Amino acid sequence: MNALQGQQAASRPCAYCGKPVPTRMNRCPSCREEVPEVRLSARSGQAGRREIRRGLMYMLLAAVIYYFTGGYSALSLPFTLNPLITEYLAPVVFLGGLGMSLYGLLLRMRS
Repeated sequence: MNALQGQQAASRPCAYCGKPVPTRMNRCPSCREEVPEVRLSARSGQAGRREIRRGLMYMLLAAVIYYFTGGYSALSLPFTLNPLITEYLAPVVFLGGLGMSLYGLLLRMRS
């Protein structure tokens, strides 16, 4: 019984005739058709997690930039900054981080 299970484990069914084909062979010995080799992808959710984390860090950076350059903190900067930083840079960084987080979620759902 064990020899039969070992033989079945070392073979796969032919896609055309259904008969067992040894895994070392690329063609079915019965119907002579090429048996396609199925490979599983090695993708994991790591890329999605990385993009989500990166996006959240950019969103946090934008919030810190906006907080300190917008004059909302009790601390004052010893130098003056261009108001374009508050008006354009912080929202662009925040939206970029939001986009990266959404892309990471998309990658996680696909994997």
